[in-house]
Amino acid sequence: MKAPIPAQSEFEKLLGIQFRQPQLLTIALTHSSFVNEYEGADEARDNERLEFLGDAVLGLVAANLLFQRYPHLAEGSLTQLRSALVKQESLANFADRFQLGRFLRFGVGEERSGGRERRSTLGGAFEAVIGAIYLDRGMAVVEKFLTPLLLELLDEVLDKSLHLDARSELQERLQARQQPSPTYRLQGTSGPEHDKRFSIEVGIGDTVLGSGVGKSKRAAAQAAARNALLQIDS
Repeated sequence: MKAPIPAQSEFEKLLGIQFRQPQLLTIALTHSSFVNEYEGADEARDNERLEFLGDAVLGLVAANLLFQRYPHLAEGSLTQLRSALVKQESLANFADRFQLGRFLRFGVGEERSGGRERRSTLGGAFEAVIGAIYLDRGMAVVEKFLTPLLLELLDEVLDKSLHLDARSELQERLQARQQPSPTYRLQGTSGPEHDKRFSIEVGIGDTVLGSGVGKSKRAAAQAAARNALLQIDS
């Protein structure tokens, strides 16, 4: 028997926000699979529209934070930073911080297939919660909630250069040294289907320049390229 879904009030405590219209939070926590299987349930509306709204609100908060914090940065650099702040994995990590997966309502099939841990689902649900906070409490409360999270992530992004395209940088460095273009090779995968890890190596011929692991092939390739750049610079 699966554990019962905790009360919404517990999630509100984790968020530090009490909803004036709790039905908005109910919708934000409702996956489309639940609606498909329980059409007669109370508040049987999924969170996809709130996810759409939350995506826009989150993007605006992140853009405004960067615009105010870095008055001399060009548009391209600001765009790179914003993309790193609002990418799917960043949102899924925010969801983990508030134990969001515990509170989501799923249909039986989605529950059994690992939906509660699926990164794309968690990221989308976090956006839906942002949309619900915006409708319930307004932009000021959203900004107060999001700003500390984004600032903490921003420090990590800058420290690890996560906003830069490491693959392009590696390509340019090798070209400047008149070396061949690197190739990326999938070494293997691990983990369950809903939470796979990909391992990729980057190299020239038989020479390995770096390796990386990520939750997508693209993320793993970027990690491998970053490690290769560290090797080149050392």
